[in-house]
Amino acid sequence: MNPPLAAKLKKPELLAPVGDFAMLRAAIQGGCNAIYFGIRGLNMRIRASNFSIRDLPEVVRICHENQIHAYLALNTIIYENELPQVKHILKKARENQIDAIIAWDLAVLRYAREFQLPVHLSTQASASNSAAIEMYAALGVSRLVLARECSLAQIRKIKSKVTAEIEVFIHGAMCVSESGRCFISQFLYGKSANRGECIQPCRREYEVVDKKSNEKLILGRDYVLSPKDLCTLPFIDKLIAAGIDAFKIEGRARSPEYVKTVVECYRQAIDAWFEDKLSDEFKAGLLHRLKTVYHRGFSSGFYLGKPINEWADSAGSVATTRKEFVGVVQNYYKKVGVADILIQAGHLNIADKLLIIGPTTGVIEFVVNSIENLRHESVNWANQGELVGIKTPALVRRNDKVYKIIQL
Repeated sequence: MNPPLAAKLKKPELLAPVGDFAMLRAAIQGGCNAIYFGIRGLNMRIRASNFSIRDLPEVVRICHENQIHAYLALNTIIYENELPQVKHILKKARENQIDAIIAWDLAVLRYAREFQLPVHLSTQASASNSAAIEMYAALGVSRLVLARECSLAQIRKIKSKVTAEIEVFIHGAMCVSESGRCFISQFLYGKSANRGECIQPCRREYEVVDKKSNEKLILGRDYVLSPKDLCTLPFIDKLIAAGIDAFKIEGRARSPEYVKTVVECYRQAIDAWFEDKLSDEFKAGLLHRLKTVYHRGFSSGFYLGKPINEWADSAGSVATTRKEFVGVVQNYYKKVGVADILIQAGHLNIADKLLIIGPTTGVIEFVVNSIENLRHESVNWANQGELVGIKTPALVRRNDKVYKIIQL
């Protein structure tokens, strides 16, 4: 790190993806500066949980009480019949003090300006040069999420020429198509990626047939339509030094523990850089943690040059751990910090690593040190159907889900 450079730069804002209240709490626990989320119907992650418009007051309240920003993603193509719905959502966003709208359809930009709402330009707009950024800035856009195809060298040049804030993706799923504008899902299943409905047929195994010889090949070892996930942690110092204003994590359709782990890792990396403690060893440790949650393998994306043969080698996650449902919290005794857990599947042992996830709890991760049965006797394991007491490191709540972390 260059200490004089660090003194000149402000810490980039770290944005976390949120699809429900458990993910919101997990993002806050991880140390984000802002969250982005969608309202059911009009956002680019229809398959994620998403919030209802009635949830807006609670989402914003939780964010602002924790000194983080709340950004509403209204980032799909908008059709004529949806204009009244757009106005209604923006009106509610204004009433509930949403910090910014993420959008790229000109109708949303226009109405957001009428409602005096700050706008962050979605990456779907494919802004990739300073002239385009200046044009959008003239329309009232205060921050631009650059096209994912921009290299780090290009971003540095753009940043030197514009005054608008620049935001980039630093982690998560990538699409084989230019700026995610893919039509495979639309053509095959009538589910448009540009409306947030993509069912990701690109991630599947395909059979290719030579029409002349009838020879067949299975495209399963390398999924040539399915890129690896973006991971910038190995060179996050270069992105910070470029003066980029905001770092965004992809993953509104993933899990609360994914959000917490990824946010924590990048939070620690950013903070360590500003404290001159971001060593290669420290990054290696964080990278090891990132591999424990969902990913398809890691790629540097376009930051260091056009990626070559950066394809996933499996149809799904290659995470080093998975979670296995165990049961549900039935009660919590605050004075002693013990949760009553009903074992509904499998069994539980001393030294198992647990996740407890809930809409208010967020994500609690810990190792089981003791188990008590209904007779208050210490036991080493519990089986399906049993109710047991387990000491937890933080407050949990009735109906929180309990999972066991399995090392792969």
